[in-house]
Order: sequence, then C-alpha cells, then structure tokens
Amino acid sequence: MQKQLKYVELKTGYADDGPAWIGNAEFSKTGMTVYFNGRAFKGNGHGLCSDLETHEVYWISGIKKNGLDRHWAGRGKIKIDRNIVREYLAIVGLDTLDTAKYEVVELLETDKTKFTEMENSNMEGQNENFSQQDLTGFSIPELTNIIAELKEKENNTNSNNGIKYYTIIRMEAEKYLNELQQQS
Repeated sequence: MQKQLKYVELKTGYADDGPAWIGNAEFSKTGMTVYFNGRAFKGNGHGLCSDLETHEVYWISGIKKNGLDRHWAGRGKIKIDRNIVREYLAIVGLDTLDTAKYEVVELLETDKTKFTEMENSNMEGQNENFSQQDLTGFSIPELTNIIAELKEKENNTNSNNGIKYYTIIRMEAEKYLNELQQQS
C-alpha cells in the first residue's frame, strides 16, 4: 500500500477545532478505507469519513501547500508525525515548524488485519444460517418471502460487509424453491 501524507481532524463533538494530525495514511485496495494512527476510517478516502470502531466522524484531506490545513475558524495545535516533518516542511516551503501551530508526536502504526477481520466478521452471529437442510421445513410461500428478504438485504448491504453471505443463502433458497415447484 502506498502511503500518502494526510491531514486528519476529529469532527464529532467539535466545530472546526477538533484534535488534528498530519501523517502518512494508507488505503485499502478499493481506496474506501483509510488507515491512520491506529485507526481505520470508512468513506471515499477524503472528506468526511467514519471511524470503523467508534463511528465518530473525521475530516481527511491532503496537505495544503500554503500550510493552512485547519479550517480558518479552527484553532489548536496540529500533531505532526515526527517521521514526516522534513517532507511536510518541503511541501509547505518552510525551514522549521512553528511550535505555536504544531506539536511533533509519534503516530501509531495501524493493524490493518484487525480492521479487515472486523469488517468481514460483521455478518457472523446473525442467526440467519439457512443451510439446505434448514430450508426443507419451509413452504413455497415462506421460501418466496425469505428470498425477497434476502434480495433486499443484498441490495442494502455494503459489498465489504457480507453481501456474498446473503447471495449464497438466497441462491440456496432459490434452488430449493425450484425443486419444490417442480415437485408440485
């Protein structure tokens, strides 16, 4: 994963003066998940994104060459990762950081595996495991309703969040429904 320098600011509970950081972010293959400072954010890779664990809203953007990353009405020091200070100074054309504006910190590495497992396990434990043998107890009208519900869930489920699970169950239900209809 290629790293990109990003400005990240917590918006939930704040106006334009939430805690803010500058550091390297990594992206999922789709670009829809941003990994930064021990966290994972869901969105479109910039703008307003949601923390996968806390559901808090963050603003994520690229670095501005004029150094005005925080909103004009915002205030407070921006924490900047010590590993990217030189790179940031080169981008904004400065020789040193203004210690009134910035605090040099060490940002956390993000365990991407943890968040991948979290996203892929959202469907577990939902007690909707219709296997072929479970389907045998349903009538044609009941199976028709189950299939309609599963189609609705497929349409409303994020592709990273278990759509295959519903598709597999729906296909099994349709197969069994077809067998029942042929027997009738």
